[in-house]
Amino acid sequence: MYEGPVQDVIDELARLPGIGPKSAQRLAFHLLKVEKTDLERFASALLALESVGFCERCHNVAEGSLCRICSNPKRDPSVVCVVEEPRDVIAVERTHEFAGLYHVLGGALSPLDGITPERLRVRELIRRVTATGPDGRPEVREVILCTNPTVDGEATAAYLLRELQSLGRDDLSVSRIASGLPVGGDLEYADEVTLGRALAGRHSL
Repeated sequence: MYEGPVQDVIDELARLPGIGPKSAQRLAFHLLKVEKTDLERFASALLALESVGFCERCHNVAEGSLCRICSNPKRDPSVVCVVEEPRDVIAVERTHEFAGLYHVLGGALSPLDGITPERLRVRELIRRVTATGPDGRPEVREVILCTNPTVDGEATAAYLLRELQSLGRDDLSVSRIASGLPVGGDLEYADEVTLGRALAGRHSL
């Protein structure tokens, strides 16, 4: 056990995902060595997270009611890319292949972990797809299922496909990102070229 504040920092860091006790200790002692201004900047960045919430439309992280993507008038609202987590939005954005909007589910179906459709933002997606624009017609024309190429991600995509097809909309195109990503991998770790080709080569379901 170390002096109070040091041990407190170690304990808090160890609560972060992927950070064990030894890694937390190394990080805490690194912070002890940095300049005061750097430490203050780090602390300010952490406190600023209090002002961050989630976008009312797509549920990506946002500082206001809408994220920077949903509030961009140059984005195409007729195409919605469905991803599992906010970090997947960044992964797709790095490809520079997509100019539509997103929908963040908040995870993937995993019955063994108790993650059912009710715990994901499926209802919100259906509402977006069925919502009509100023002309009285549905605004969303294409949904790209961009869940991770894992067992849970594939099950989620299959479930969403059934839900979207049950709407009976002949004018709605549902596609899945193409091959090019390793099965069992996460979008977060895919390189830009591989993910860009997968997105550009998506196929209809």
